[in-house]
Amino acid sequence: MRYLALATDYDGTLAHHGRVDATTLASIERLAASGRKLILVTGRELPDLKRVFPELDRFDRVVAENGALLYTPATRKERVLADAPPAAFVSELELRGVKPLSVGASIVATWHPMENVVLQVIRDLGLELQVIFNKGAVMVLPAGVNKSTGLAAALEELGLSPHNVVAVGDAENDHALLQSVQASVAVANAVPALKAAADIVTRADHGAGVAELIDSLLESDLTDLQPQDARRTLLLGVRADSTEVRIPALGHTLLVAGTSGSGKSTLTTSLLEQLRARRYQCCVIDPEGDYDELADVIGFGTAERAPDVAEILTGLERPGESVVVNLLGVKLQDRPAFFASLLLRLQEQRARTGRPHWILVDEAHHLLPTNWEPAPQTLTQALTSMVYVTVHPDALAPAVREGIDVVAVLGDAPRDVFKAVGIAVPSGLPALESGQAMLSLYRGEPVIVAVPPSHSERRRHQRKYAKGELGPDRSFYFRGPQNKLNLRAQNLITFLQLAEGVDEETWFHHLGSGHYSQWLANCIKDEDLARDVQAVERQAAQLDAATSRARIRAAIEQRYTLPEDASPL
Repeated sequence: MRYLALATDYDGTLAHHGRVDATTLASIERLAASGRKLILVTGRELPDLKRVFPELDRFDRVVAENGALLYTPATRKERVLADAPPAAFVSELELRGVKPLSVGASIVATWHPMENVVLQVIRDLGLELQVIFNKGAVMVLPAGVNKSTGLAAALEELGLSPHNVVAVGDAENDHALLQSVQASVAVANAVPALKAAADIVTRADHGAGVAELIDSLLESDLTDLQPQDARRTLLLGVRADSTEVRIPALGHTLLVAGTSGSGKSTLTTSLLEQLRARRYQCCVIDPEGDYDELADVIGFGTAERAPDVAEILTGLERPGESVVVNLLGVKLQDRPAFFASLLLRLQEQRARTGRPHWILVDEAHHLLPTNWEPAPQTLTQALTSMVYVTVHPDALAPAVREGIDVVAVLGDAPRDVFKAVGIAVPSGLPALESGQAMLSLYRGEPVIVAVPPSHSERRRHQRKYAKGELGPDRSFYFRGPQNKLNLRAQNLITFLQLAEGVDEETWFHHLGSGHYSQWLANCIKDEDLARDVQAVERQAAQLDAATSRARIRAAIEQRYTLPEDASPL
């Protein structure tokens, strides 16, 4: 299931004239029987709510007082989420004749037209309070307290993400609630502004509209919902006419393919940044240590230590945490089996919690090769919200290629990539420039876009390759013409240090063979730097050792900020 919880307003939504009818209550019970959680979010004070709605125990959590109080019906535990109203404020309202006047654990409530007096008292006393309207009701709460903050507290207790929640309401004070979740719904009787902002407007009003929503949840899990607002979409690129190309932030499967150094990491890092900024949970499978420096994630595994599946799952228990799984410590031949085991567990966790929201698989052709046959349990929940990154899409398992519905191609040979996943493209595809990608959305005709910039990719790239730890298969080895040496450079710092110290025969052997530029292009993945170094290699016969070493060092230092201790040996 994608949607594991329903958050509903009470008055005007679940209830009509303050009461919930039997049909609506039966729908609520059917939804609970499906394993989903129920959260009531209301502006009412708890004693009043208990009086008018004795069936409150049908809900897993109740957010009362417009976000200021959290109640657990099963244990009858109350948790106040905001400060109590200032006594001087309440006294002054009474002195000025504000009626009716209700005071809760944190909320102070009255009705129109008393809002003018309320606002004047707040100004006169210099209080940091906010006034929230709910049709005719006037509610006063501490600044920053609303239905969204109350729901966040309820979801934290339930271990759920707002991206696995549907919310439904009818009035002005439901805007914050609906904006904070993945799917927003307004009942037919809702105020026009709320209906305009909602993803779905029910045909029926009040409780019948909630029952209509529940029927859709049980039937399809709202799989057809396609939100359009930026906070629930992913930017893939910008066309030449400046229009953005976006896809919903859940429910699709992407292939990012292209030659080495073509910019795949820029696009994938941009996607991860967008997802993390919106608090979607991501699990990045990183065979080569490329994502070790990704910000705001938990890392598992190193070059010396294989990751542990149980530890990874523990790291994903908190909805707001994302993880990077570094496979350098897993032998190359063992990585597909390790990933198959991990993927099965991730799919099981997705079935229970709806998370991780996205799984990104780098070097996917190694982990999901053509002979990969998924265990039946792996496909009990569709492999959606996946990103596969590869230089060889034709080497991906057929089951993987069939599930791809969005393709981003960078670098050369886009036609070969589209052919590998069964997408027909017209003849005469234009060549892609640096920073561009060719996109096919939902297997449609490709379009060319500018790739959105990544804020951290270049910085991460520089840190990793300057002083990080490349795996043995991606390190540079100074061996010399007779393979007498075996000096490993696991990053650019070590490379420069060894380059200054090796004998001239070894230096010129690799220089004349083009080994330095090949390593920079294929393993460091910096095509621009590789081209500059290649220019030095072409002049190898005309340059002495000191000059060629100095030029290559200058080319590297121009792009990478090296620490002060990166002096030659």
